[in-house]
Amino acid sequence: MLFMKRTAHRRRTLAVATWSILTMAVLAGTQSVVDAEVGVFDIRACGALGDGKTLDTAAINQAVETCAQAGGGQVRFPPGRYVSATVHLKSHVTLYLEPGARLIGAKDPNLYQQPTVPSFMPEAKWGKWHRALIVADGVEDIEIAGAGVIDGNKVFDRTGEEKMRGPHTFVFVNCRNVTVRDVSFVDSANYAIFFQVSEHVDIRNVKFTGGWDGVHFRGAPQHPCKDVSIIGCRFYTGDDSIAGRYWENVVISDCIVNSSCNGIRLIGPATHLIVRGCLFYGPGVQPHRSSKRNNMLAGICLQPGAWDRTTGDLDDVLISDITMQNVTTPFHFMLKPGNTANRITVTRVTATGVYRAACSVESWTEAPFQNVTFRNVDIEFEGGGTPAKVSAQIKAPGVDARPLPAWGFYARKVENLTFQDFRMTCVKSDRRPVMICDDVNQLTLDTFRFTRCKDVNEPVELNRVANVRLSNTDIPPMKK
Repeated sequence: MLFMKRTAHRRRTLAVATWSILTMAVLAGTQSVVDAEVGVFDIRACGALGDGKTLDTAAINQAVETCAQAGGGQVRFPPGRYVSATVHLKSHVTLYLEPGARLIGAKDPNLYQQPTVPSFMPEAKWGKWHRALIVADGVEDIEIAGAGVIDGNKVFDRTGEEKMRGPHTFVFVNCRNVTVRDVSFVDSANYAIFFQVSEHVDIRNVKFTGGWDGVHFRGAPQHPCKDVSIIGCRFYTGDDSIAGRYWENVVISDCIVNSSCNGIRLIGPATHLIVRGCLFYGPGVQPHRSSKRNNMLAGICLQPGAWDRTTGDLDDVLISDITMQNVTTPFHFMLKPGNTANRITVTRVTATGVYRAACSVESWTEAPFQNVTFRNVDIEFEGGGTPAKVSAQIKAPGVDARPLPAWGFYARKVENLTFQDFRMTCVKSDRRPVMICDDVNQLTLDTFRFTRCKDVNEPVELNRVANVRLSNTDIPPMKK
């Protein structure tokens, strides 16, 4: 649909663009900045050298501006190494990087600029934190495409976040109809793609290597990022691969997720979220830039309010057809004050090599999780734990999953919790119970299987659980 809109728009402006091009060539008596193909603007014709040394910022921005004034089109990067500071992307403009083209961030962090962040966003006060190699501000119908590379160049800034992070690679704010496809992002000095209060965003077949977060997007109350698709991408990130908050109608599908932090980390409300057909695995190929470690943390974290206070719903979430390997825990779902959660379904999941924490669904606010279902799930834990290794007193988590006094699953304040065809195995015998439930109204265990570890008298521990339904399980009578 987006392609059809662009095609129609470019046809409407073809006559105007062609006349402008011919007029420029005649009057100037010089080489046109436009390629033989109408609507294609070559940055070399605007003076870009692509020698890996010269700063090509002005030439690239001139090509973008000329393209925008002509009604839109494609700004083409032929093979070469183009060093640049901030490129300002305009409406109806595509940056197209041919194979062998590399856009490289300039090393001086003071050369970068930032978009205008709406005042209602809490991030607005962070100022230069929004700087980026490519910036789009309040525009529509934009695209970055091609088989080339966008290189953040690990720009170091001792005045930046953690006294080391530099500019993001691609930042856009308040934009519509944004496409990123086929390109590769490497060595981002902060996030590779970071966007706020934007909608109709399609990120497809993109590779992310190194840097911090791969795709991070944030809305605000009454201003969510919506209609976002992240399809067929490959993440090899040092920090969270996909993260953010205030999402609406988001699909993450058919991605490979490798991280030295979390796979997906939601830090605020979201409605109508689908995560399907993805592979999550550790350890991270690229190290965590701050701590230098490589171990992958949780596969999927849904944790509204974990970083700072948020308000709103987590509802209509479907996680399906997922494979995970070597993560601290497959799932860490958590609520803090100001947030509610309703329908969450996890189905057809296989996880192996889970090495630190039980799965958890836990509310640390007055509002419980309402309806959470796990169906056709098989998880293998390393095990080997003892009660002495983990405090029996369960405290609210920080920003990451932590060891718990159960080796398989922990639930706290859930209205309806259902397990259907759910299996948990332990590689090494573990002296903790497989599951602990606190303050659950309705617990349904239908074909619920787990490794029976010796010296564990009560494998399932229930505290303040009102109703239990058992079907096709060998769980012994349980104390409530």
